[in-house]
Amino acid sequence: MKCIFDPSIQVKRSSVLHLGTIGCSRAGPNVKFVTMTPQNVTQPGPAGVAPGSPGSHGSHGSLGPIMEHVRANSASLSAAEQRVARAILSDPVGVVHLSVSDLAQIAGSSPATVVRFCQALGLRGFQELKLALARESIPAERQLLDEIEPGDGPAEVTTKVLSGAANALQSAAQSVNAEAMGQVAELLGDARRIVFAAVGTSASLAADVAYRFTTIGLDASFAADVHVQHVTARMLTAEDLCFAISHTGSTVETLATVRAAAAAGAATVALTSFATSPLTELVDHVLVAGSRETAYRIEAMTSRIVHLTILDALFVLLALRQPNAQLALAETADILIEHRL
Repeated sequence: MKCIFDPSIQVKRSSVLHLGTIGCSRAGPNVKFVTMTPQNVTQPGPAGVAPGSPGSHGSHGSLGPIMEHVRANSASLSAAEQRVARAILSDPVGVVHLSVSDLAQIAGSSPATVVRFCQALGLRGFQELKLALARESIPAERQLLDEIEPGDGPAEVTTKVLSGAANALQSAAQSVNAEAMGQVAELLGDARRIVFAAVGTSASLAADVAYRFTTIGLDASFAADVHVQHVTARMLTAEDLCFAISHTGSTVETLATVRAAAAAGAATVALTSFATSPLTELVDHVLVAGSRETAYRIEAMTSRIVHLTILDALFVLLALRQPNAQLALAETADILIEHRL
């Protein structure tokens, strides 16, 4: 671990994208420092200004309108980053609904180039760019749900939210790959051990499905702590399976866990909302189901409902196929009696 005290030292972003966190335990008033994480490189800032604070380069609030910022800085970017800028300027609303891999493909670049482009603008990554574009390009009420209008009351909002979820489920029913569902169910049933990888709003789904799989006799687990997930994945074997759940497919911690599982020889599966993402490039099997409408929302609630339903379908498939599933369910019901009046 190395601390940088010479403010004249420059560190290339491309050389640190895959490094772990580097920090300083002490810094004088005239020291510039760099904080680096796997896909989040904060540029050196003025002394005394913390990364991500209002006065730092990592805060969109100090940049002004993001579209103007992209136009103004395009000339100083590399050729690959300029292609990313042109793709964004040509369709900012469309970019809001893309994964980092989708945008890279459109721009003829790579996901790493897209991330470097975002950081060159002073943003922390692609997700912050999408949120900034959504704030500028999409009316506030439509950032909650596409069909919401400013004058909608409780009845209209409730109906539209429920209809949006129903439409997303219907779309998933028509588009989900049934063959892939069967293959994944077979892999899950044959695995010696199943470990789930997820963070943020996907974590509750992972916890729920791990418990439900346990009730039909499968050895399934989920650890909420990302360090535990990472270490556990590295301890898997070729007889085990790592199941990742991620709306965007670009969450750093989940990607690290999947890489560790793959390195250990375990089978890998992903449930995600985007067919093209860093996650889909890593795993052996992909289940794609989600809602376009929620691509820029932090919580991605509708996609969570879709993912929960896909996981429920896997549970039913396994319950039908596992020879001891009914006995395990009966034992589970018997135990739960003790916890209810």
